[in-house]
Amino acid sequence: METDELDFKRHKITAFQQIIASSAGALLTSLIVAPLDVVKIRLQAQTKPFTKGKCFVYCNGLMDHLCICENGNSLAWYKASGRFNGTMDAFAQIIRNEGVKALWAGLPPTLVMAIPATAIYFTCYDQLREILSRKVISDVSIAALVAGAVARFGAVTVISPLELIRTKQQFQPQSYKTLLHGIHGDVARNGWRSLWKGWGATVLRDVPFSAIYWYNYEYGKNVLCLTFNKLEPTFMISFAAGGFSGSIAAVTTLPFDVVKTRRQIEVGEHEVFCSSRKHSTSTWRAINAIICENGFRGLFAGLIPRLIKVVPACAIMISTYELGKSFFRKLNRDKYHKSL
Repeated sequence: METDELDFKRHKITAFQQIIASSAGALLTSLIVAPLDVVKIRLQAQTKPFTKGKCFVYCNGLMDHLCICENGNSLAWYKASGRFNGTMDAFAQIIRNEGVKALWAGLPPTLVMAIPATAIYFTCYDQLREILSRKVISDVSIAALVAGAVARFGAVTVISPLELIRTKQQFQPQSYKTLLHGIHGDVARNGWRSLWKGWGATVLRDVPFSAIYWYNYEYGKNVLCLTFNKLEPTFMISFAAGGFSGSIAAVTTLPFDVVKTRRQIEVGEHEVFCSSRKHSTSTWRAINAIICENGFRGLFAGLIPRLIKVVPACAIMISTYELGKSFFRKLNRDKYHKSL
């Protein structure tokens, strides 16, 4: 028992080191995956141009980013330059006409939220899984499932009010004094719950996604480590397990992603443009509306685009995070030996 505790201390990494590793993963994932969504939006814009006040959702692979077109297609960063004949042609034309930097347009404001949100989520997950697996649940996969669900619930709850504030500030630039005054007015009229608009749909999508993802990731990682006779997961093992578990979670939770996107757009249009149009006030009403309009197939709309973004994002994020943890684990072990 003493040997196990000693080995645990040698390998243990601190919460701060976990934050650094997850932040690095979030940054790398965003840089790699964001261009895919920029191209998707450009292709979408040329077939159905965005009008003033129209909302759409941009995703950097880690989180959704609500965008609202204020200038039609003339001045917005997502305007169509020429005519694209597919994904590769869109990449080529954007780079040729606007430069490589255009593929990452709209990314900086998203990173402001994505990095802290990801750091909170991954750090809380690791801390909880460690406590559960060592003291409560012997099965690592089950411990991962519980820890993933709880960590995601907490992260979504903490970040939601900040995301609402960021969205308002981005699309209605104003002083922080004016912004806070407006938020105070919303709270006075509608209560503190107004700061968590869209929270329910986000929780219904993200919490099951997280639970399914971490369960399958830990299970897949252990199977691959046994198959290749590895004590610790390599970069490729983490990459493969992350992509596999991400695809399962993405397919399973897609209906709630469709609902969440619709509600996010409705809330965004209402909040930012003070739209008088009616929008769903309930997640379940939104589900019923989608089924009535498009049938049950409507709940699985956008499956391929979601997989194209989610699978590489999950694979890159978790493999980078595990690589970072391995680096710090080795660093701590070396420091421990030097101190003896």
